[in-house]
Amino acid sequence: VQLQASGGGLVQAGGSLRVSCAASGRTGSMYATGWFRQTPGKEREFVAAISWRGGSTYYADSVKGRFAISRDNAKNTVFLQMNSLKPEDTAVYFCAGGWYTSTVSREYAYWGQGTQVTVSS
Repeated sequence: VQLQASGGGLVQAGGSLRVSCAASGRTGSMYATGWFRQTPGKEREFVAAISWRGGSTYYADSVKGRFAISRDNAKNTVFLQMNSLKPEDTAVYFCAGGWYTSTVSREYAYWGQGTQVTVSS
């Protein structure tokens, strides 16, 4: 399975951005998908995760109520809608695919290349 993250960019604080994670491969839609983010010098941080059918979602406390994860299995794509963005949301955002929905990065087997999100104050 290959994952391609896209949609990052520069946005002002309070604004919105949607990042996407497109999966390719024969079973590209049959994975739980997570979003993680990382800033220089820090460990990768869990952001959100969704089960492969989309029935279960999980969020980090820091983004709960502001971010929404969803998926379109017909398009093998997972979305992360980010609203009310804050400068502290600035990071490289990575999507990951795994067999189980998890908040732990090491439990994901497949990773995309990351997309930069920058929130200016």
